[in-house]
Amino acid sequence: MPVLLPPALEPFLDLLCCPTCRTRLHHDRGTLRCPVGHTFDIARHGYVSLLTGTRPTSGDDAAMVRARDRFLSTGRYAPVRQVVARLSSDAAPERGTVVDVGCGTGYYLAGVLDQLPGARGLGLDTSARALRSAARAHERAAAATWDVFRPFPLADQVADVVLDVFAPRNPSEFRRVLRPTGRLVVVRPTGRHLAELRGQVSAMVTIDPAKERRLHHALAPFFEAAETERIEYATSLTRAEALDLVGMTPSARHLNGADLDDDGLLPDRVTVSLLATAYRPR
Repeated sequence: MPVLLPPALEPFLDLLCCPTCRTRLHHDRGTLRCPVGHTFDIARHGYVSLLTGTRPTSGDDAAMVRARDRFLSTGRYAPVRQVVARLSSDAAPERGTVVDVGCGTGYYLAGVLDQLPGARGLGLDTSARALRSAARAHERAAAATWDVFRPFPLADQVADVVLDVFAPRNPSEFRRVLRPTGRLVVVRPTGRHLAELRGQVSAMVTIDPAKERRLHHALAPFFEAAETERIEYATSLTRAEALDLVGMTPSARHLNGADLDDDGLLPDRVTVSLLATAYRPR
């Protein structure tokens, strides 16, 4: 039996483009199809598979997604979601369109949609495992597999907000899909972020001191900063939460069981330290 078109995906049919020939997509018996005949399956989990050709290998695997779901459900990052939602709702009309690039499990996109009762959201990510969660994260959130480094499968100037939370960036595509009055919201770590964990788990990925300079250099041709908020607070952690916090990050790919075997290795309190900036298009 063909998969039905997910209700959250239907409003995006007027915005989505075929990633192969850039023509409009329509629903056809459990797939999205363009007039030329390129066809993309809708998974039974609710997301649409738009990626073609060589697939990226950097997306979250099943273990990382489970760790992310468990950790985010604790509310330890709720203050981050609140700031993302505020910066987005300040810029978007109530019935706007929000695109979350590198959406993961859809946690931040769902928080934004809660603040914009008439808005629709689309999450893009390379990880099909993560998109299984993202497609269920909110009743108005659709999800599709996509690689941030390729031209997005979206028409020009269709988004009121583009989210980039702990994700890679494609500034020229962000600018292309944003309306002239839209906003790009970028969240990234400072050097203090999770310092206690990084101090005790040597295999964790470090934060490049030049990260802010590189971000400014990449975005400056397309965007100017409208508002920046520093998010910094300490939060307690159980050992299980600390393991999930490590396990949901790119550091998980560099760790093995021996790195985390010592019961005394993980801190019971960490510093969350981030910068969240809303950018306006130039």
